[in-house]
Amino acid sequence: MPPLTHHTAVAADSGHANRGVVFGAGAYVIWGVVPAYWPLLAPAGAVEILAHRIAWSLLVMVLVTAALGRWAGLRALSRRGWLMVAAASVLIAVNWGVYIHAVNTGHVVEAALGYFVNPLVSVLLGVLVLRERLRAAQLAAIAIALAAVVVLAVDYGRLPWISLALACSFGLYGLLKKTVPLDATASLTAEGVVLAPVAIGYLVWLGPAGTFHDHGVGHALLLVSSGVVTAIPLVLFGAGARRVPLSTMGMLQYLAPVLQFAWGVFVMHEPMPPSRWFGFALVWVALAVFTADALRSRRRQHLLAPVE
Repeated sequence: MPPLTHHTAVAADSGHANRGVVFGAGAYVIWGVVPAYWPLLAPAGAVEILAHRIAWSLLVMVLVTAALGRWAGLRALSRRGWLMVAAASVLIAVNWGVYIHAVNTGHVVEAALGYFVNPLVSVLLGVLVLRERLRAAQLAAIAIALAAVVVLAVDYGRLPWISLALACSFGLYGLLKKTVPLDATASLTAEGVVLAPVAIGYLVWLGPAGTFHDHGVGHALLLVSSGVVTAIPLVLFGAGARRVPLSTMGMLQYLAPVLQFAWGVFVMHEPMPPSRWFGFALVWVALAVFTADALRSRRRQHLLAPVE
């Protein structure tokens, strides 16, 4: 009987982890294919789409939070906690707005670059803000990524501001989220509570100049669906993050920019001259160095951990 119990426990743990991988991969795949969705909301502009996304995602998250019974964390949130939520809300609104603008103006590849660079920006923020120490490989990865930004700036004839805005806003957003004692579901609901008055106020002010009322039921339903498109991957991400190690989620996160990049290059046929390919190749080398170092560090920590 003990061996059977042991095997049953191992199988249960394996099934738990496998579900986590499926949930996490599902979240990143949705984020990866979402460039196909935002252009469907035309002729609404990026700001109008952003306002609808905020308003309808709050409605969805209120329903999800109620269904999961997560109100206690929101009610217990301190004033400082709400200030952190407000700051995070501004950053995620900037991130969403820049991304929608990028996709709807034919800059999907540049947006994908932002999410490739994001892990390295997060490490850099850890050094600058949290005074964390860089390992040699991390320093090398950041140096290679900076070289890539220079190459791409020369290629574009300007700084790749979309990439930098997305990477920095999401990196800072993640940094602030570490200070908010809420899970992913309750946190997004709190951010919606902060942002929704501004978003709804903008839509009311927009009035007849908006596209919600006079472009048919299909268009209105697409705008409403932006709340579901926002909420579903975040719920899947939260479910995955609770079941698998952070290192696994870190590997899965590359699914999204890879799919976005493929969409921009092979579906939207955005220009990719040799110099741009070279810049992206440098980014991928930096990520390979960064990921290999992270896996090596985690393996070393696991070997050095005391056996209980």
